[in-house]
Order: sequence, then C-alpha cells, then structure tokens
Amino acid sequence: MGPLWFLFVFLMFVAGASGAAVLAIWLLSSERAKSPAKTATAVALGVSSAWGFCAVGFGYLAMPTLLMLSATYFAWLWLLYRLFGHDDRDKNLAPIRPVVASLALVELLHLSTLLALISHPSDTAPAQLIAHFAVIFRLLFCVGALVLVHNLYAGAEQQSRQSLRWPAAAMGAIWLYDLNFYTIAYLLNGLPDMLAQLRGASLLAAVIVLAVGALRNETELKFRPSRSFAFQSFSLLVIGTYLVVMVVVAQAIAYAGNAYAPAMQAGFMLAASAMALAVLPSPKLRRWLRVMVSKHLFQHRYDYRTEWLRFTDTIGRAGPEAPPLPQRIVQAVADVTDSPAGLLLSPLDEGGLALAARWQWDAIEVPGVAVCCDGARFFEESQFILDLDDLRAGREQAIPPTAYPAWLFDDERAWAVVPLVHYERLVGLVVLARPPLARQLDWEDFDLLRVVGRQLASYLAEHASQDALGEAQRFDEFNRRIAFVMHDIKNLASQLSLLARNAEIHADKPEFRADMLLTLRNSTDKLQALLARLGRYGAQSGAVREQVDLATMIGSVAGQYSARHEVISAEHPACFIEANTEALEQSLVHLVQNAIEASAPNSPVTLDLRVEQDTAIIEVADNGVGMSPEFIRTHLFKPFHSSKPGGFGIGAFEAREMIRAMGGRLDVESREGQGTRFLLRMPTSTVAAMRSNINDVNAEVA
Repeated sequence: MGPLWFLFVFLMFVAGASGAAVLAIWLLSSERAKSPAKTATAVALGVSSAWGFCAVGFGYLAMPTLLMLSATYFAWLWLLYRLFGHDDRDKNLAPIRPVVASLALVELLHLSTLLALISHPSDTAPAQLIAHFAVIFRLLFCVGALVLVHNLYAGAEQQSRQSLRWPAAAMGAIWLYDLNFYTIAYLLNGLPDMLAQLRGASLLAAVIVLAVGALRNETELKFRPSRSFAFQSFSLLVIGTYLVVMVVVAQAIAYAGNAYAPAMQAGFMLAASAMALAVLPSPKLRRWLRVMVSKHLFQHRYDYRTEWLRFTDTIGRAGPEAPPLPQRIVQAVADVTDSPAGLLLSPLDEGGLALAARWQWDAIEVPGVAVCCDGARFFEESQFILDLDDLRAGREQAIPPTAYPAWLFDDERAWAVVPLVHYERLVGLVVLARPPLARQLDWEDFDLLRVVGRQLASYLAEHASQDALGEAQRFDEFNRRIAFVMHDIKNLASQLSLLARNAEIHADKPEFRADMLLTLRNSTDKLQALLARLGRYGAQSGAVREQVDLATMIGSVAGQYSARHEVISAEHPACFIEANTEALEQSLVHLVQNAIEASAPNSPVTLDLRVEQDTAIIEVADNGVGMSPEFIRTHLFKPFHSSKPGGFGIGAFEAREMIRAMGGRLDVESREGQGTRFLLRMPTSTVAAMRSNINDVNAEVA
C-alpha cells in the first residue's frame, strides 16, 4: 500500500471519530436535537469516537483498539435496547431482554478471547484457535444484532418509524459491514487487512445517518428505502445467516476430534454449497422473500408506483411483435398477483360469456358458453372478486353456482376471477391461474384488483367503440360502392331492354331476330337477377317465410357437392320449420363451402340434423385446420375481415344475420388443428307459430 492509501485510511478514521465526538456533544447540549434515546446515542457515539482515535494512535489491529471496539459493541447494544423502550415495547415484549442479554454474553465471551490472546504469542496454535473462536463470536453477535434492528423497525408503530429509521439504519450499516468482515475473516482464517483499514467508513456512515436524523425536518426530509433495496438487504441478511450457520456447523464437526472429522467437514461443506446453489437462485424463494419483506417491513403489500408503471407499460405496449390487447389485459391483471397465466371471457351477443383470449394457459378446456347469463349478471351487479380457494374450502357460501361453472371450479389451477365493469356494465371477466406462492386474497388485493379492473374495462370499451366506428365507416363505404354498382346496372338493364324492344321491331331477318332476341333477353335476365340479389341483405332476406323440410334441404345441399368433395349426410325424418327457403339454403351452402375449404381433399364434411326441445339443429362439422378463440371473437362474424384474397369478408356475417332474421341462431365451436362445428338452431313450426301469434296479439294491443 502506498502513502496515499494510508493517508486516506488515516483521514477516514479521523473524520469518523471527530464527527462522532462532535455529534455526541451536540446531542447532549442542544435542545434542537431530534433523536430518540439521545443520551444512549451520545454515549455510543462517544465510545465509537474513542475507538476511532485509538485506531489512529495505536493502530487498527492493536490490542487497545480491539478492546475499545468491544466497548463500542456494548454501547451500541445498550442504545438498541433503549430504542425498544421508545414506544414502551420493552415492557410488553418479553423476548427482547433475553436476546439482548444473550448478545451481551456473546460479546463478553469475545472479550475474554481478546484477554486470553494477551498471554499467548500470536504465532502459536492456541492463539490461532482463540482468534478463530473470537471471529465466530463476532459473527453470532452481528447476526443477532441485525435481527434485533430489523424487529426494532418492523415492529414499531407508524408514528415511531419516522424517528427510529435513522438510528436503525446507522446500526444496520455498522453491523452489516462487520458481518461481511468477519465472514471473510473466517473463510480466510485471518483478518482481511484492507477491510480492517476501511472499518472507519462504517463509523463515518453511521455518524452521517444519525446527523441527518438529528437535524431532520419531518415535513421535508423522509428516509424511505425502496422495496428493491429492502429486498436486497434482507437477502444479504439471509445469506449472511446461512454462512454463519454453515461455518459454525463445519467448525463443530472439525472439533469433534475423531479420525473422520476432516472427511465429514468436507462432505458437509460440499452438501451445503450444493444446497445453496440449488435453492438460492430459485424463483420461488425470491417470491417468498418479497412476500416476507412486504409483509413485515412495509405498511402496504404493494408498491403502487411500481405497480402503476408496470401496468401502463403492459397496456401501452405497441408494435407488430406486441400481443393483442385482450392478452395484454390478462397479463396486466396477472402481474398484480404474480399469476403465471390467465383467461379473458367476454360477453356474447346472446348473453353469457365466452373465451376471448388466453395468456400462457393453453391446457384448460373452456366450453363455448363459459359462463351463463345468470353468472354474468351476478358479476355485473355485485362486482365481486371471486376467490375460488374460499369456495373450495367452504369459507364462502353466498355465491350462486352459476358464477363458478364446473370447468372452472374443478380445475385446481384456477385461483381468482376478476370482473371488468365499465359504467355498471360487465365487459369481461379475467380468470387468474394460481401463483407459485399462493395465499388468501385480502382487502388490499381486492382494492387494487378492483381499480385495475375498472381501468381495463375502460380500455376494452374504448377498443370496442373504435371497432364499431371502423365497422360503420366500412359499411358506409361499402354501401356507397354498391349504390354506384346498382346505378350502373340499372342503366345497363334499361339500355338492353330498349335494344331488345327495338330489335323486335326492326329486325327483318329471321336469323338476326332469333339470335339477338335470345342473347339480349338472357343478358337482361341475368342482370335483373344480379340486381335483385344485390338489394337483398339483412332482415329483408327472411321476410317471406314458408314451410321448409330441413331433411330435404340437407340432402339437396349435400348433393350439390357430390362431384367436388365428400359431404356425408345420413337419412333423417322430415323436420319442418318456417323460414325463407332461398336465404336458409344460401346460409347453409356458405357454411358447407367454408368447411370444405378448411378441410383436406380427402377429409369429409358432415351434415347432421336433430331436434332438441322444439329446436331443430343443423350441424356442419369438419376436421380441418380449426380457428382460434381470438379469430372467432374478432374476425369470423365481422364484416370486411376476409382470409381469402379479394374477398369481401361478409359471407359468415350475412349467414348469421339471415338466420337471426328468421328467428334462429348460429353458434360455432372450434379448436385449432382439430376442426370446427357450426350449429344452426331454428325453432320448429309449432314454436314458430306460437311466437307469430304472440307477436300478432302484441301488435293488436299496441
């Protein structure tokens, strides 16, 4: 070491000792000093000042300096005990005094080892053994003192923490430095010279912290360590405790005195190191440490600033690689509770909730209608955050069974259900998977999840409004284009009609007349048919109804594809409904055509018919590529979203609207890679007649 280094070490000890002496005098003489246990603090600073000057005068490893360092330990321990009396906790916490007495005994044992070293030369085996025990005693003292400092601050009332944080931080700095110092000393079997020279820095840091606390203005100066700092400090304390325990056990094995002691010691050290390498990097251990730190060091479980920043970062993520908004919404809720996966359920047009998005949860099976209308109404009216573990344990009895269907309740990984409510309207449900470190949700979890749910509901509502606005704009553009097309077709039809009439009058040649009349009239018929079809959309397609035999229609549709693709349709008994034949057949043809296009050439499409509770159900099933829940939710029945080049994307939308106009319903069930089932539901003739009579009576009354 050069002279500049020794000058730096000298100035460090002088600054720490001088600052401690000045602060001690000021605490005893000034009325402006704000410090709990001012007398004990001044005594601890005074003894520490004497130790610093001994280090300057005699050397930092001289025996007088070491004896004075032991005195500083007693002084700081006395201050620690007096601080427990700051809010009278020393009178009702019986374990404090035995722990303080035990630490004082450990320091007395360390002091006895120092006195024993006086009568033994430093290079002898007994002296080395005594020094070894001295280091172990100091490790035990530092660990116990740090635990007491933690309990001092964590167990204090909120009002007391404002003043206790400064002396707690000062003592923590001193003993945390010494814990690392003596741990390295034990591992090296000797005191590290450089760290011993820098011990004055810990005293200087403690003096600065205590000075800040004594001079503080509570309205302007507040020491609030971040949660990451607290977590890292707590992690260091756990690691230090582990090292001390490992060292003590290894040393006890070494002193056993039998022939196998060295082998046992080596085996223990190897096993302990392997366990540390396996356990310490564990994410579950880190989560447990975070929970413990948040529970015992902070008033609130959550760091709301951090949670809000993470929330806005998740929702505001953009770009081609960013997941869609429904998945980001699930992730934003899951991040609050450290859940590894989740689902988003969104309302159906017919009522109830269906799967809208998955986030890292592909294994769970979700039916087409995930939550029925009654269950959705419960969440909308109560805005209740459902803890499924409370239901499974019988702690919650007032929840209707429709709110937790069997597929959700029976899956042990399902943990909580969070409603997303916007202006008293349910826009979604988020189902959270069980986190690695599961716990019972409390009031703070419910409050934060409720606020997050309302914010996310507004995002979903805004997203839906933007989609509706875009769809309306595209409809407007589509209508304008169709209007132009119809205008042109009308003109062309008029011209062709006129030409046909003139040809009938002026065509003298029989050959010309026959050829022109045939050509022009065919063209006119085709254009008129096209014009009629372009004008037939929406509810008008189901205005004219008649008795339709579904069994005959299914056979006819299947026969249309006999030469192109295998469409299986078994024989069915007659089943009559009231519908528009052309519109119903057009819808069915579209569904079959989609199924064929989604299937392999050798994979058949199945057409089936059955009746359930006065409802005729036509099933169109294939084993093709299938569709994702997101595609079904956001694209399948949305106009102008076509997966075919040049397509309008209105086929599925038109089919559903025509079926609705006839009083029916079109449902879809699909899984990627497994196929798709379209279920066309229509009331039978009896039910349709009853509905028609009721409507007529209502119209007459009105």
